Amino acid sequence: MKQDDISDSQGVGYMVAGGLLLATLGVFLEQAGQHPLTAVLFRCLFGALALWVYALVAGRWHELRPHWPSIRLSALTGLLMTLMWAAFFAAIQWTSIALATVVFHLQPIWLVLAGVLLLGERLSKVRAISVCVALAGLVLATGLWQSGLPSNQPKFLWGLGMAMLGSVCYAAVSLMAKEQRVISSLGLTFWQCICGAVLLSWWPTVHGLFAQVPLWSWQIWAWLAGLGFLHTGMAYALIYAGMQRLDASRIAVLQFVYPIGAIVLDALLFGRHLSPSQWAGVVVMGTALWFASRSEGKVNAD
Repeated sequence: MKQDDISDSQGVGYMVAGGLLLATLGVFLEQAGQHPLTAVLFRCLFGALALWVYALVAGRWHELRPHWPSIRLSALTGLLMTLMWAAFFAAIQWTSIALATVVFHLQPIWLVLAGVLLLGERLSKVRAISVCVALAGLVLATGLWQSGLPSNQPKFLWGLGMAMLGSVCYAAVSLMAKEQRVISSLGLTFWQCICGAVLLSWWPTVHGLFAQVPLWSWQIWAWLAGLGFLHTGMAYALIYAGMQRLDASRIAVLQFVYPIGAIVLDALLFGRHLSPSQWAGVVVMGTALWFASRSEGKVNAD
């Protein structure tokens, strides 16, 4: 086997492992049973600790040194990341793991539109059609057109809105991270977690944190720690290692391991099954977003 083939297979393995790990995030969130802001606070705290340990072990601790340009970028993207996680976690609690994750992965659409509107990129016919088809897939995936609103319709609609807000914040963070050259992705993620912890430092006092999460409730603390150590630290290491070995088109496809895994787990563990038409919507969305991502390199090369 050629070295390139070995590198590709390793990259695919890392991306799949990272995606499957992220697919369990909603399970950890539901088992913890905490307010979205509580979950975000501890994901930031435990995530920063996990990334710091990873940087030391990998010999990349120097990437965590702050300097003024990186501090400004980290503060802005950290604010957006905190809002993104809070909105996404609220969406999971108000809709379902499957639906919130599917809507959250509209992020590539907002990246395409931001590239056209803010960066002056050319919108090819393929990408324009892909955006429209992906939005049509979203309508199918929600299932609203078929069965109407569920009994908890106000929270359900708020949940869809929160998932949409989270996807927009996700796109904004991705766009700023892509365009900057002042700090590595590891350093940026670490300082985003630090910023998120600082931004939410007031929450325990207002919320009465230790009344909600007693110090002796080790099960709850284990679920919260998992959000940081597993879904921030380990998932980051796996996905970053995979991305280094693969081209953009493969990365675009493998990113859908996460939402598909989340849908399957939601059905297996909580009995929340998507209907055939909703599955069709997910497939339509995934295919359209893949075409949009695949055509990006061609547009930039023209």
